Amino acid sequence: MDERASISGYGVARSLRWEGGELYLLDQTRLPGEIVEERQESAEMVWDSIKRLKVRGAPAIGIAGAYGLLLGLKAYRGRDLSEFSKEVDEVAAYLDTSRPTAVNLGWALRRMVARARALGPSCRSSGELYEGLAAEAELIHAEDRAICRGIGESGRRLIREGSGVLTHCNAGALATSELGTATAPMYLAFAAGTHFRVYSDETRPLLQGARLTSWELQRSGVDVTLICDDMAAYAMSKGLVDLCIVGCDRVAANGDAANKIGTLGVAILAKHFSVPFYVACPSSTIDFGAAGGEDIPIEERDPDEVTSFGARRTAPEGIKTMNPAFDVTPHGLIAGFITERGIVGPDFRENLARLFRNP
Repeated sequence: MDERASISGYGVARSLRWEGGELYLLDQTRLPGEIVEERQESAEMVWDSIKRLKVRGAPAIGIAGAYGLLLGLKAYRGRDLSEFSKEVDEVAAYLDTSRPTAVNLGWALRRMVARARALGPSCRSSGELYEGLAAEAELIHAEDRAICRGIGESGRRLIREGSGVLTHCNAGALATSELGTATAPMYLAFAAGTHFRVYSDETRPLLQGARLTSWELQRSGVDVTLICDDMAAYAMSKGLVDLCIVGCDRVAANGDAANKIGTLGVAILAKHFSVPFYVACPSSTIDFGAAGGEDIPIEERDPDEVTSFGARRTAPEGIKTMNPAFDVTPHGLIAGFITERGIVGPDFRENLARLFRNP
């Protein structure tokens, strides 16, 4: 493929694109060694791409789900409206089973279903309803770009000249539509001429920090240093880290935040070393239906991800494993949420609801 097709106007990687009614995903399982875009041909293919982490990151998963619904509906554009509407519900329910923790997927699919129900009575054909849903998916995509930009504007002032910023996993451009969430303040601070350094945790077992975050920051010109997960405490103890910014896959009403496994450990270390710990949080990731972290489902993934490092087995045959994909950071360890509407501090239950809860 033409490598330029996967790069946005900001010089950072683009996780997905929708052109001419077709969905293309950058296959993140092949990074950093290969840059390969894959055209998605069906809802089933999108489901598999989400499950296998070809596309990952809560916002990007939500956008991919909305477009995946369109792919699942293409064959029904000539059917009667009642049959088409039934298929909307079924394909959306199917796509929602691909991954459980990131709230954006279900949020985007529910929004598409609600739009179908709102438009249905005024549509003269299933083709017309399909076009209305395509416009909604494109709106979800555009809104995410604006949200990422807003998060960047809100958080860029936290990054000061000469500071060290630690991040975990990938909450970058690859996890969203454009600038990322946790990386958006970094990209905007860098563009403004601020000199700082980023420490990127490798993020075992799937190495998103090593394969993805360090790759996209390096190719964008940001000063990034890759460290193993167990080196974060050392870096903080040496005064190298002035600020932590991570992303999130779901935030409960009280401010408890689920993010990639290992985030909780970073937050605990940050508390010990008096390093401010911030969570970059698009409004679409807040789940007011979850009262606290105990209400957030945690995905358990394949044991092979733990027993192997790349293609090489690193554990004995038959060993028992745990492989939760996420952990929950209690709100008491979080200094604030960097959102598209500003930085939200404690009391999180009150302040998040005031800014983002719909009537």
